[in-house]
Amino acid sequence: QVQLVESGGGLVQAGGSLRLSCAASGRTFSSYAMGWFRQAPGKEREFVAVISWSRGSTYYEDSVKGRFTISRDNAKNTVYLQMNSLKPEDTAIYYCAAGVRVRQSPGDYNYWGQGTQVTVSS
Repeated sequence: QVQLVESGGGLVQAGGSLRLSCAASGRTFSSYAMGWFRQAPGKEREFVAVISWSRGSTYYEDSVKGRFTISRDNAKNTVYLQMNSLKPEDTAIYYCAAGVRVRQSPGDYNYWGQGTQVTVSS
């Protein structure tokens, strides 16, 4: 069982930066791939980034490549999403999730946090 709690969201101007954190409880955190997803009003939840549990391999959605960086600290049971050069279209609720495999579909993840709001003003 893994419980996830996101933090770090907020209001930022376009071009600004935010760092999201996701703190996990549970002894097996390091065994899970950790993903970030987002959901804007009226839209489906979409993949943002994922990091594997072992080698730390990372994958990103095309629109965030070069702007967002996912990382993890297994000693602290925490995964991060550094978001730079933010755009108004990045506005959404951001969720972290834990899954057995490195995947991009929300359905492949077993555990979810409650989400944190990110709002980017133009």
